Amino acid sequence: MDGIIIVNKPKGCTSHDVVNKVKWIVKEKVGHTGTLDPLATGVLPLLIGKGTLCSKYLINHDKEYEVSLKLGEATDTMDAEGRTVEEKEVDSSILEKCNVEKVLSSFVGKQEQEPPMYSAIKVAGKKLYEYARMGKKVEVPKREIEIYNIELIGINKLSKEIEFKVSCSKGTYIRSLCTDIAKKMGTIGYMSGLERLKVGEFSIKNSIVIDDGIDKEFIEKHIITIEELFKDKEEIELNPTKLVLFLNGVKLNNENKDGVYRIYSSGKFIGLGTVKNGLLKRDIIL
Repeated sequence: MDGIIIVNKPKGCTSHDVVNKVKWIVKEKVGHTGTLDPLATGVLPLLIGKGTLCSKYLINHDKEYEVSLKLGEATDTMDAEGRTVEEKEVDSSILEKCNVEKVLSSFVGKQEQEPPMYSAIKVAGKKLYEYARMGKKVEVPKREIEIYNIELIGINKLSKEIEFKVSCSKGTYIRSLCTDIAKKMGTIGYMSGLERLKVGEFSIKNSIVIDDGIDKEFIEKHIITIEELFKDKEEIELNPTKLVLFLNGVKLNNENKDGVYRIYSSGKFIGLGTVKNGLLKRDIIL
């Protein structure tokens, strides 16, 4: 079983929990292209078998989220799982629709963002959350991100929460975005809810739920094969002689443009190859 499945991760479990559960079911190597916090739900692509070799092509995908932002409180982890470290009154004018929409729209575009201390980014060989747990402060390098679109979904003036949908680049921390939005609104806040709706072309509409009732046959029915995953890539057909050379790692002369190609022989899908500087070499072979 080689390919990818799109899982709708439930709240309260880690991405590794889901990976381990699928691994136990399929008895194959399983990996993911990027974790979701235990608090978060939604799209979690899982790579199975030789599909794990495709991760290098899938890690730069843009993402789309539905977010809840609680105003008037700040936590040490910048989400609902943390300890409250500050509280502040929220003036009713802050929650007026025109004000909220104006602040949200100001975040569209490229910008520098400071990742949260409770994250897995490494500084001097240690993950930031390790420093945070020790109570140590370190300088966190900012990174460039891009917000493509952000739109208000709703405002709850009673609970002082806003909901919005955001499309963003790889590497965007929604917890940091929530903190920055609250600050620009003139208050404090934390991410109280998060659902990932899309990772690249993978949508929650096409996701499956991993529960105790599923088996290997169910997963196999929903797997996206490597051939299907790269359906937008051009084909290269190899005759039997060239196929043997290709499979043995020999680079073949090829006039196609540099890039990734689906490789076939006698109409059968063999795997993926890459062309660079007029040479075709094997990449992922089934």
